[in-house]
Amino acid sequence: MSDCVFCKIINGEIPSSKVYENDDVIVFRDINPAAPVHVLVVPKVHIESLEALNHENIDVVGKIHAAILETTKILGINKEGYRVVVNCGKNGGQTVPHLHYHVLGGTVFGEKMV
Repeated sequence: MSDCVFCKIINGEIPSSKVYENDDVIVFRDINPAAPVHVLVVPKVHIESLEALNHENIDVVGKIHAAILETTKILGINKEGYRVVVNCGKNGGQTVPHLHYHVLGGTVFGEKMV
């Protein structure tokens, strides 16, 4: 999608602080971090949100989760714990219409989400 900021990052049109990348997923640091460690895990195929997943693209979820496991090892938060968040739609707080997962760590989170 030509006007999608994450697609532009994937295509190298916008710089990012890349942490991990493979053929299917890119992981980069959030420009407005909410925790000491805050990265975004983004599939390279444009999918607008969780609601846009279907039988043709659902396999990307497994690839995202595998990338999360690799990324937490790279960042050294795999043993201490971390939080994974997916916002879906306007009311869910999704500001970029491209499926992405937030991985947050480097601090102690409480059990409450909001």
